[in-house]
Amino acid sequence: MTRLIEPVSSGRRREGVARVEISVRDVRDSDLPVFWSHVSDERARHMAAVTRDYDYDRAAFDAHWVRVRCDPAVIVRMVLADGEVAGHAAIFGPPGGREVAYWVGRAYWGRGVAAAALAALVGLDRSRPLHAHAAADNAGSIRVLQKCGFAITGRGRIFAQARGEEIDEVALTLA
Repeated sequence: MTRLIEPVSSGRRREGVARVEISVRDVRDSDLPVFWSHVSDERARHMAAVTRDYDYDRAAFDAHWVRVRCDPAVIVRMVLADGEVAGHAAIFGPPGGREVAYWVGRAYWGRGVAAAALAALVGLDRSRPLHAHAAADNAGSIRVLQKCGFAITGRGRIFAQARGEEIDEVALTLA
């Protein structure tokens, strides 16, 4: 799946910003060092807020990705922007409780990459409902999910390892 998208800001095309070609494909071993660099970005971790131990330890990160790639219940795709690894998107979990997750490198934020990738991914798994969570102050991620049809269905608090404190979180569902 490949699509050309125009980056958007408040629903309007930004002047001087070129179209981006977005595609998704299976994960390759050679993608993992790039993805590790994305998750090692402190600003990106802060924005994501809810990180896992494997986001801070390369050996644990590699072991996590071996498990993910071997699990037939997980759908995971690398996201390419103009042919470069820009991040990943995944659907995981048991029937009725499946969740989506994605991570896009900071260089690709605000360019429509996450929304295009997530739209492609949810098209690969027609099971519903799909669930997602985002830090309540991560307006960009919430906007991506809403563009893909997710609606806010709840609010709560969660410990955000990247911030070292509890934060407000929103739950979203694609019915």
